[in-house]
Amino acid sequence: MVIRLSQLFLRTLREDPVDAEVASHKLLVRAGYIRRAAPGIYTWLPLGLSVLRKVEEIIREEMAAIGAQEVHFPALLPREPYEATNRWTEYGEGLFRLQDRKGADYLLAPTHEEMFTLLVKDLYSSYKDLPLSLYQIQNKYRDEARPRAGLLRGREFIMKDSYSFDVDDAGLDASYAAHRGAYLKIFERLGLEVVPVAATAGAMGGSKSEEFLFPTEIGEDTFVRSAGGYAANVEAVTTVVPDDIDFSNAPAAEVLDTPDTPTIETLVAAANQIAPLEEADGGAWTAADTLKNVVLAVTLPTGERQLVVIGVPGDRAVDLKRVEANIGAFLPIAGEIGLEQAGEEDLKKQPLIVKGYLGPGLSLDQPLLGSDSATKLLYLVDPRVVNGTTWITGANEAGKHVFGLVAGRDFGWDGVIECTEVRAGDPSPDGSGPLETARGIEMGHIFQLGRKYAEALDLKVLDQNGKQVVVTMGSYGVGVTRAVAALAEANHDDRGLVWPRTVAPADVHVVAVGRGEEIFQAAERLSAELEDAGLSVIYDDRPKVSPGVKFGDAELVGVPTILAVGRGLVDGVVEIKDRRSGEAENIEVDKAVDYVVNAVRNQ
Repeated sequence: MVIRLSQLFLRTLREDPVDAEVASHKLLVRAGYIRRAAPGIYTWLPLGLSVLRKVEEIIREEMAAIGAQEVHFPALLPREPYEATNRWTEYGEGLFRLQDRKGADYLLAPTHEEMFTLLVKDLYSSYKDLPLSLYQIQNKYRDEARPRAGLLRGREFIMKDSYSFDVDDAGLDASYAAHRGAYLKIFERLGLEVVPVAATAGAMGGSKSEEFLFPTEIGEDTFVRSAGGYAANVEAVTTVVPDDIDFSNAPAAEVLDTPDTPTIETLVAAANQIAPLEEADGGAWTAADTLKNVVLAVTLPTGERQLVVIGVPGDRAVDLKRVEANIGAFLPIAGEIGLEQAGEEDLKKQPLIVKGYLGPGLSLDQPLLGSDSATKLLYLVDPRVVNGTTWITGANEAGKHVFGLVAGRDFGWDGVIECTEVRAGDPSPDGSGPLETARGIEMGHIFQLGRKYAEALDLKVLDQNGKQVVVTMGSYGVGVTRAVAALAEANHDDRGLVWPRTVAPADVHVVAVGRGEEIFQAAERLSAELEDAGLSVIYDDRPKVSPGVKFGDAELVGVPTILAVGRGLVDGVVEIKDRRSGEAENIEVDKAVDYVVNAVRNQ
């Protein structure tokens, strides 16, 4: 049916909504695709649903092409499966929890690993049943502390999540590759540029993980890439580690008075005054010669707050996202954590810490940090801190620093952690050239989960020898509502949305411009003929709306082709405009339908 604007449930807005920060949020609301119901929660209107369903259909077609089968789980789930995998606690405050009238615990699912695993366990028991890939397109819920950017970071959102089940790791590799290929086809068909980047598995677990990022300045994820083809989320970048340095002839460390030097800047200035370097040694101290010891407070899923100290070169800032992604190897963490720089109250509970003058200690025998003793703090270092490197750092006494402290001789550490900011120009881990940084929106994420959930929920099958083996799994997600927002971000101008034809709410937007009955009759006839030709049509048949408003709405809504029936009708022509290029032509009325049909088919 032709969609008539006189009957369509639509009200466009001339002004941006006050809470909108990004283009997609502004335009999807103004053009009548979505409406805000609550912070991070949106109602989908008819035009928005049309775009959303077309995105979903592309995803379904590509999932079917790799043999995945669709199921549908409830969003309201019982506590017990999530207890079995510890995620009832691990998700922390990000989980929507509720109780029924009998006091039983439920949650609004943020993801469905447990339910997929239990479903397969319930129905399959033999290697002959595998490999298997199942997926759903379903609403998900996360209690975002600060929902923002419209559909890009909400509390309710739609995802396609799929899971593969295989007998062995070779099968998982094949399933992972199939899903990866399907994702690239999905984004290609949507017309979205994405960059697959190496990523960390995080709380999901598993041996391999990749994100598909849509590059944009408003993206929340920072990633890096090199001219030689390396690409990774910053959390997954590994530092090129320098070689150890022979310190057998290094002079002894020396403690010097450095009053009023609690910052790296003041310390470097003082060092160049009280202990200037010779020209042969570089001429001047820089921040890179200092070892900055940063105290972080980690709030575990249990609520316990623990301090960790990280030693990094003074010219590098600590990246909390990288710390969060990697600190699980050193703490008993199973789930989401809180991470922040330690505050005054934290430091008061640790009398050994002298703020502004913290150092790792002056000997390996009695370190302040990095000891198994319960009274000492966990001490981790950046990969650039290798044996033989020499540092200026705090002497654990107000107004004093130690010069020439040698790593591996004068102090040790509990572990090495990827923790500092990744900079443009840093060397690529694979040697493919210097890194450049960019920002992006995460559109999809794929994981080789392995056996984490299968072991927790006892998903086993009999193998060819009749022995029970734990199934190995993969997990693959695409943000469906996020894809709509990303498409709006990538396809708009200063007048409104400019949808790709694959997802547009209609193929052509017919506008009757004028007051004459013959104009509306011609527009009516052309709309019907376009529909008979197999095109979807929006027809602006509103009789008492000015041409300026009608054209403004047509450009705001963003259908790829606009056909205007107006004053040119007396000369036997209509105007056909390409919304993306802005090019318009006067076409004879009798040839207009064929012209539009050809334009649609050729795009």
